Amino acid sequence: MSERDRDRNEESEQERLNRQLDQLLGELRVAMPGVQVLFAFLLAVPFQQRFRDVTQFQQTVYFVTLLAAATASALFIAPTAYHRLTFGEGEKAMLVRISSKLALTGLACLAIAMNCAVLLVTDILFKATTVKVTVVVMACLYIGLWFGLGLTRRLTGGPDS
Repeated sequence: MSERDRDRNEESEQERLNRQLDQLLGELRVAMPGVQVLFAFLLAVPFQQRFRDVTQFQQTVYFVTLLAAATASALFIAPTAYHRLTFGEGEKAMLVRISSKLALTGLACLAIAMNCAVLLVTDILFKATTVKVTVVVMACLYIGLWFGLGLTRRLTGGPDS
């Protein structure tokens, strides 16, 4: 047993919850700027002159991208509101559990938004084959790196699973 494992076995429930909450907050600090930049960009796009020239398909992709980015923002910010509303009520275990699910769902929405943004740009710039290949590669990248690595590790019984 490593020293880190011994330390974790000796930590109290409150210390474990504090550590988990700190880790979650750190993770949200990494994801949040990405969704904020994408969302801000998406809010400005319809006001560009060239936006009038997009196809119905591109308008639909844009709208899905906008909604996915907005949803990701809401999901990433939700733990803050939950914490503020339940602060001092002994809800930390529930906060960590719910916030973890919100963060994972927010990451899924962010992956959708980013993939749709790539779809929108490539659809404007390239032919159908390039669009399809690019979107499939990017979707595999998000799914594999953001979810596949952790799920594979968890399913194979890694030390932190």
